[in-house]
Amino acid sequence: MIRFLTALCLGVFLSVSGPMGGPAAFAQTTLQSTPDYAAWERVATRAEAALESGKASDAAFGVLRQDIVNWRTQFQAQLSANDSRIKTLNEQIAALGPAPEEGSSEAAEIGARRSELQRQLEVLTTPRRTAEEAFSRANGLVSEIDKIIRARQSDELLRKGPVPLDPSLWNNALRDLRVSLTGLWDGVTSAFSNPTARANAQNNLPLIMILFVAATVLLLRSRTWSEQFAVRIQARETQASAGFTGFVVSLGQILFPILGIFALMQALDATGFYGPRGDMLISSLPIVGVIIFSSRWLGSRIFPKAQEVETPMGLGPKRRWEGRVYAMLLGIILALRFLLERLSDFDRHSLETTAVLDFPLIALAGIILFRIGQLLHKSDPSKSTLSAEGSYRSQVVPLLSKASMIIGLGAPVLAIIGYSGAALALIYPAILSLALCGAITQINEAVRDLFAFFSPSVNPSEALLPTLINFFLLVLTLPVFALIWGARLTDLTELWSRFRNGVSIGDTTISPGSFITLIVVFMIGYFLTRAVQGTMKNNLLPKTKLDPGAQVAMVSGLGYVGIFLAALIAITSAGIDLSSLAIVAGALSVGIGFGLQNIVSNFVSGIILLIERPISEGDWIEVGGQMGYVRDISVRSTRIETFDRTDVIVPNADLVSGTVTNYTRGNTIGRLIVPVGVAYGNDTRRIEEILREIASAHPMVLANPAPAVVFSGFGADSLDFEIRVILRDVNWMLSVKSEMNHQIAERFATEGIEIPFAQRDIWLRNPEALKDDGA
Repeated sequence: MIRFLTALCLGVFLSVSGPMGGPAAFAQTTLQSTPDYAAWERVATRAEAALESGKASDAAFGVLRQDIVNWRTQFQAQLSANDSRIKTLNEQIAALGPAPEEGSSEAAEIGARRSELQRQLEVLTTPRRTAEEAFSRANGLVSEIDKIIRARQSDELLRKGPVPLDPSLWNNALRDLRVSLTGLWDGVTSAFSNPTARANAQNNLPLIMILFVAATVLLLRSRTWSEQFAVRIQARETQASAGFTGFVVSLGQILFPILGIFALMQALDATGFYGPRGDMLISSLPIVGVIIFSSRWLGSRIFPKAQEVETPMGLGPKRRWEGRVYAMLLGIILALRFLLERLSDFDRHSLETTAVLDFPLIALAGIILFRIGQLLHKSDPSKSTLSAEGSYRSQVVPLLSKASMIIGLGAPVLAIIGYSGAALALIYPAILSLALCGAITQINEAVRDLFAFFSPSVNPSEALLPTLINFFLLVLTLPVFALIWGARLTDLTELWSRFRNGVSIGDTTISPGSFITLIVVFMIGYFLTRAVQGTMKNNLLPKTKLDPGAQVAMVSGLGYVGIFLAALIAITSAGIDLSSLAIVAGALSVGIGFGLQNIVSNFVSGIILLIERPISEGDWIEVGGQMGYVRDISVRSTRIETFDRTDVIVPNADLVSGTVTNYTRGNTIGRLIVPVGVAYGNDTRRIEEILREIASAHPMVLANPAPAVVFSGFGADSLDFEIRVILRDVNWMLSVKSEMNHQIAERFATEGIEIPFAQRDIWLRNPEALKDDGA
């Protein structure tokens, strides 16, 4: 427990201070100086001797490992020293041309210059080769030390120790515990019997009383006040910020009692009535307080008392009360285990005493963990707030339930048969993991509530931003889970060091720094491209004489060029050498050419459409039996909106290689034909005159060329005419045709002109068959 809490605090510190005070800063300070290889040789020799004997303690190996890691950081910094100068020398040598073959000669001046450059290059690369060899040696030593420590950890877990149920061990264990508690009391009485200590306490009595009163209020009442205030806030369903505000206020259930513990520590310190063991216990109070009050806070959040507050588990009132009690008991067990471990280390209890004293806590923790697993199993997903956030988390609850019940039964059994180390490695990490899962759930809910406050019109469960934030927070907790389950802090720092070094692909190393540089530079270029596109589209191009289609083509082309340049600049800024990937790209291009030939064809066709512009956005076209307006032209396809208000996605290759009818290419002028039929016997000259008057009077019809009326022929039922006009905007074709038909019907009715309808004579071949025989 102590090792875990210490490692956790150190991990948080290193994660915060790593960019400034970690290995990177150490590397920068040693970059300008050459490592002392003689001193390194002594350290490496001592490490190899310790590894060969294998008798050093874990603490000694840890100190030795840290020393080697510091040396390795110096060597790593030396590997990248003088990179720019070496690159310049290589370019200078390449500029002199290839070296002459054996038996041939070159100009004396060129040869002398080549030798001088080679000598300078050798001087600069020799330290790098030396550092590379030392770096490999240090890396190997670190790996061997980690291997030995991990093997010892595995042996410790699998080693069988004393059986805690052996009655012969109980007397010694109780005696050791009594000695520790007696020593604690003796320290208090010894300090109290000291006149100087009593005098100091009397002098500090007003301060002690004030601190004791403050500590009492904060410890006994502040948690209840914070809980009640948070419940009242969360019960306000009309406020979008109620959930997040309630979460922040509820943290007072941890903060204020911890302040009370610090006040209590100051009051006890002012009395001076404690001995060495008392000093040890007083210094442990903050961690004990964090454990107990955090568990109570988490229990009140996961299993809330108020019925109006939603619960992540979807449980009834009785089950919630059980959950709160179990959470508080687990916190007390963890605190007692922490105090017992510190007391055992202080008094150096034997392995038998530790096993006996640990067993009651393990057994009680196992029972409670099993009961919590049963509670999780009884949760109702339909009433849980987890289902609203994501079903995947609702699926995790049954897994946690089964794991809790299995560990709750298995850990006490392992302790009974003597495997106390394995039991401790199971039961307490399981409890801490459950607590961490609960904390993650609460943080996710708070992020969701905060997003709902700033974006009330968007459902948080369907939004991308809170999901990404919660995923990022989940990734950040993975090192904490690793520390809980036995990973050492050095394992995480080693993994982080390798991650920072990056992955080598050929002569190119892709590190997190280069990757971040790539993303940042590309995003800057992307946003600049969009800004220039917006300026041209809204401010510059509308003031030119270019048609809208040409303006869209220029803006789209600028976007493609800008994104390409942004990607190229980003790759160059990240230090990625594309020439080293040329062979791989060449091999992949063959497969891509066969597998993606249709996509490439559509891409090239899209470029052709943007350059030649046979169609533009807003054009009325017909292609492949589909008719509509062009709404968007992309590099792969074109979107056409039909008159039914449906979108048709047409591959660009069909527009380039197929037949396309463009009704509005270049202008919107187009012809309209309106067919008209009249009954036989009407004056055809009068009909022609009426139709010409109607066509000429319409405002959408152009006067030049003038409208024409054609007597197209003698139909089966009517005399057929056609009105042929040129419209100034062909997009109004249907409206103009409908309006002309209305006017034709009105004029024909006024003039008494009949619009015929089809008439047919029916001849019956056998009419006698229709007669009724019985008539």
